[in-house]
Amino acid sequence: MAKLSGEDLLAIKKFYYQERLSMRQIADRLSVSIDSVVYFMRRHNLQRRTAAENNKITFEKKIPSFQEKKIISMEQKELKAIGAMLYWGEGYKSEKSGGIDFANSDPEMISMFVGFLRKIYQLDESRFRVLLYCYSDQNLKELIRYWSDLTLIPIDQFTKPYIRNDYQEKGRKMARGLVHIRYSDKKLLWNIKDSIDFYKGKFLKA
Repeated sequence: MAKLSGEDLLAIKKFYYQERLSMRQIADRLSVSIDSVVYFMRRHNLQRRTAAENNKITFEKKIPSFQEKKIISMEQKELKAIGAMLYWGEGYKSEKSGGIDFANSDPEMISMFVGFLRKIYQLDESRFRVLLYCYSDQNLKELIRYWSDLTLIPIDQFTKPYIRNDYQEKGRKMARGLVHIRYSDKKLLWNIKDSIDFYKGKFLKA
C-alpha cells in the first residue's frame, strides 16, 4: 500500500475541504490506509470536521426519495401555494423532524394536503405513515378504514393509534378523529419550508 508524502498535501486539502470527502474516501482514493490519512492530517495540522458537520455533509449528499414535478399549469402553481400555506398552519416544522408531519381532523383539508403532495412531487409511497388520534368509544377499525380510503394510503402504513380515554360527549368536534400524515424524508420538509419562505417573502412586505 502506498504512503503519503508532502506532495499529497494539496490533494488531501482539496478532497477534504472542497469535495468534502470523508477520510475513508480519501484513503480509498489515494490507495492508503485510513490511519495514514489520520496521521497525515494531524502532522500537518489540518483541522478535522466535527461529528455534527460530518452528519450534515452525509445528509446533504443523500439522494432524496422524491422529485418535484415540473410546474407548468396555473392549477399546479395554485396548489403548490395552497399546500405550503396548509403546512405553514398545520405542519410540524422543527429542524429535529425527520420528515413532514401534517395533522388535522378535517377530511377535506387532509385530502387537499395529500393531493398537493402527490400532484407536486413524485413520491415513494412506501414512506407514508398515518397516525390516528381518537377516543376510546370510537370505532377504531372503521376510522382507520375511512382515512385509508380517503388518503389512498394502505392500512398497513397506519402506525399504532393514540387513543384517549378521558373523553366527553358534549363539545366533541372530532367525529372521525384526527390524523397525522407523515412522510419520512427531511429534504421534503426543507423543500416545503423553502416554499413557505418564498410566499412569506412575496406577500409579507412591509
